Amino acid sequence: MSSIAIVFFSGYGHTLKQAEAVKAGAAGVEGAEVAFLQIDSDGNLPESAWETLAAADAILFGSPTYMGGPAWQFKKFADASSRPWFTKAWKDKLAAGFTNSASTNGDKYSTIQYFWTLSQQHGQIWVGTGLLPANGKANGPADVNWTAGFGGAMSISPFDASPDEAPRSGDLETARLLGERVAQLAGRFAKG
Repeated sequence: MSSIAIVFFSGYGHTLKQAEAVKAGAAGVEGAEVAFLQIDSDGNLPESAWETLAAADAILFGSPTYMGGPAWQFKKFADASSRPWFTKAWKDKLAAGFTNSASTNGDKYSTIQYFWTLSQQHGQIWVGTGLLPANGKANGPADVNWTAGFGGAMSISPFDASPDEAPRSGDLETARLLGERVAQLAGRFAKG
């Protein structure tokens, strides 16, 4: 058995949809238990979420990219994680990340780098997507890793698209594959 925690903020529902795809991928791995921890609009998690994070074998971080970085609500959570940091409570847990923004680039990688830095401060082991990019002339939003995210899953939701319209199928499959990869690796780590 392995325990996967997905902790994320979603401002308009697009990152929630991406988080659900990550969850589906992780939950599809035999022996994986998945906790879904959504940060509220005030930047808070329920107190029991901290216990869930402490018990997890892997933690996936998610936030939309706003102005080149994670939403302030996610940053509030990250700052509050200094309590487990003091005791090295997350040391050697797997970590990964995902983000969404309206633009094709939108400086999404800055958010992934933020998650990576947070994970390294906690002494975690980072897991990237492990996916090749879909970067040929024939490729587009329906293809896996069309955004070429190696450090984490990145998705695009045009500013005028509802969560029913975006992220698109390729981005959601990329997120699902990231969740699956993290859960598979967590299972391997748990076996020792």
